[in-house]
This record gives sequence, C-alpha cells and structure tokens, in this order.
Amino acid sequence: MMPRNLDRRVELLFPVQDDRIKGAIVKHILMRHLQDTVKARQLLPDGTYERVAAKEGEQGFDSQKWFIQNRGIWHGEQ
Repeated sequence: MMPRNLDRRVELLFPVQDDRIKGAIVKHILMRHLQDTVKARQLLPDGTYERVAAKEGEQGFDSQKWFIQNRGIWHGEQ
C-alpha cells in the first residue's frame, strides 16, 4: 500500500481463501496487469523503478484500458 493511496480514496485488502476464485484472479486479473507495457513499472533492487517496455516489434499493452474496454467480458468464464 502506498501512503498516497490512502488520501481521497479507500483501498481494501482481504484474504482470498477459495482456490477457484484465487486462480481466477491470477488468470484473469493479475496476468493482464503483468502484461502491461504502457503504464507498468518494475521495482529494481536499489528501490527505484523503471518503465516496462514492449519488446521490439510488439505493440504496447495498457491493462487499464483493456479492462475498461472489456468490462463484463473478462470474468465470463465460470
């Protein structure tokens, strides 16, 4: 959690105990965010961050934009 995230909004943390739900979160949410090459940053060992860049010849992927464009679709798998 970042201190700035506690100003003007609420963030909630809670354990996910159901393995099926946990797997769906990893597969459908976390993996999309890990594919991000537009807004993502990678934490380096010295505590600084660097941008995550798309590989040469690949188009950038913006996970936030993808979730907005695909809202209601990504969680359709039961």
